[in-house]
Amino acid sequence: LFDGVYPFYPQQRKAFVFDVSTIIVIVVFLTIACSFLLIIPGIRGRARLYWTLRVLLSLFVGVVIVVVQFTGDWETGWVTTNTSYKSFSRALVNVDVGLHVGLAGVNVTLMGNPVNQVNETINYNEHFAWNFGADYDQSYGEGLEKGLPSPILYVAEKFTTQSPCDVHRQYRISGHYASATLWVAFCTWVISNILFSMPVLVYGGYMLLVTAAFMIFSVLSFSTVRNTLMCPIQFGTTVLRTSYGGSFWLTLAIGLLCFVAGITVVALHYFNLDLLKTFFDLREGKAEEYHEMTEVYVNPHFVNKGL
Repeated sequence: LFDGVYPFYPQQRKAFVFDVSTIIVIVVFLTIACSFLLIIPGIRGRARLYWTLRVLLSLFVGVVIVVVQFTGDWETGWVTTNTSYKSFSRALVNVDVGLHVGLAGVNVTLMGNPVNQVNETINYNEHFAWNFGADYDQSYGEGLEKGLPSPILYVAEKFTTQSPCDVHRQYRISGHYASATLWVAFCTWVISNILFSMPVLVYGGYMLLVTAAFMIFSVLSFSTVRNTLMCPIQFGTTVLRTSYGGSFWLTLAIGLLCFVAGITVVALHYFNLDLLKTFFDLREGKAEEYHEMTEVYVNPHFVNKGL
């Protein structure tokens, strides 16, 4: 041990898809969903189905908007190759090298085939951050000091500010703008839920359209990294190529879903308002009000006096 920790690894490793922040967000939204499920039996008739569909769909949109901020699979790539394991060593190992790009940084994964080779366990996953308050070059320098395997350092070096590839600036700015527009989409999602509960249905539909627009803007912002020529990440004769990952496509899908939902609400408001009110459980409440107002109780004492 070195100062109470294992040498070369003074900090915990970060998962490339799920980390603590992601788990916290998912747990919070699951708690809200479970709390709603407890009150569902108190809702009568078809309104129970409508409420369940609206709430669960809205919570799903909200959790996706927040979770993709912390995931590391907006752009991913894998390659299997034979490469040197450490500098100044001729020993070759068969490994899977993975690159996972998120909005806040990159993760480089190294997995041996098999895991135990050259008397070591080859199973690494290293995170290099470039978000505000983080210095990517410093993280890369710490990786050099820790003695990370050569394939990880080779891939991470491509994204440094001093690299001839010159992709650090483009990825960092694109990630920042994508993250910012997603937070704006989260705010408009909250406003849309408030408008639906007031209820001001048509304006809630408009805010859903705004939410969809900002989610699509975030996807377009991240996609601008394709405008920069990516340096080849080559291990011998094999090349590591990346493509859009699950978080990218999930954000795009949820953005299109919000767009369709917003268009549907606005269209129903102008062409079939009764159906829209039925879905939001408004007609039954008004019918009960009218029914109660038609029942009039007259005091016979005042009727006998001609009052």
